Amino acid sequence: MNVTIEPQWKELLKDEFDKSYFTDLVQFVKKEYNSNTCYPPENQIFSALDVTPFSEVKVVILGQDPYHGPNQAHGLCFSVNEGVKSPPSLVNIIKEIEEDIGSTHLKNGNLSAWAKQGVLLLNATLTVRASDAGSHQKKGWEQFTDEIISKLSSERKGVVFILWGGYAKKKGRKIDTSKHLILSTGHPSPLSANRGYWFGNKHFSKANTYLKGIGQGPILW
Repeated sequence: MNVTIEPQWKELLKDEFDKSYFTDLVQFVKKEYNSNTCYPPENQIFSALDVTPFSEVKVVILGQDPYHGPNQAHGLCFSVNEGVKSPPSLVNIIKEIEEDIGSTHLKNGNLSAWAKQGVLLLNATLTVRASDAGSHQKKGWEQFTDEIISKLSSERKGVVFILWGGYAKKKGRKIDTSKHLILSTGHPSPLSANRGYWFGNKHFSKANTYLKGIGQGPILW
């Protein structure tokens, strides 16, 4: 894979790259990209780790797998490329920000500005086949991203982990709650949000209140 990973993350995860599961995963991903249309583009698979260095992570938002439509996914969970229509989950995220803190600094559905402020936008599975949601699950990505969460939990303190939906909540079970803040609620998808499990969670203001309380700068959502 033609990938770029920020040096801190590369050092922290170097043992994972040599494990058999990761070697198998690389072979699977290479085969998939060679024989099918897959997302995100190969050079953006690790964008979350490349844009947000380990030492600068303030907030982690966990997604499940990348968007599987054309030109949407670019390696950051819930984010789409500039100029691409925001999917329903992202529309609801933006609505909640506006209801929670009154406005958003976002000009479109690209969340790179968050990532550059220390928001790790991490999908549990980093690749997907076009038009086939979940197609790259249970191939090794989950073990790799579990290790990312484990490193943050054990070696950092004062990180806000935002867990939306049952899948994210399960993935966050091993986070040390004595050192970090966990905010959890339903998924922002219309199926969950329209049943009352999303709007009003105030996760964006709660995250900033916590960060300011430990002497960190807030996120410009």
